[in-house]
Amino acid sequence: MFAVIYRWQVVPGLEAQFEAGWRRGTERIAAEFGGWGSRLHKMSDGVYIAYAQWPNEDAWKKAMESRMHHSDDEARKMYRDAIVSGTFETIATGDVVTDLLELRRP
Repeated sequence: MFAVIYRWQVVPGLEAQFEAGWRRGTERIAAEFGGWGSRLHKMSDGVYIAYAQWPNEDAWKKAMESRMHHSDDEARKMYRDAIVSGTFETIATGDVVTDLLELRRP
């Protein structure tokens, strides 16, 4: 399993737009490229962090090399228009060594 951590700064007042676009885009990426889903976290001051899982690094690279990333142009526009220009970044990538996210689910 391969994991990626992303970071965005969202424009104040556009949080709901970003979240909706991110959700739709993530669902399309999973359907089209085999991503295993993601968790989105809202931090302070408009910063969002997402943790995404993939079956392997090659599947993630294939999705990132695609010109479109996914086929939902409206979703892409929703989240891209809601982020502060130049603030999207991939902050970490790597193989999962141990997965305990589902250890204590409510």
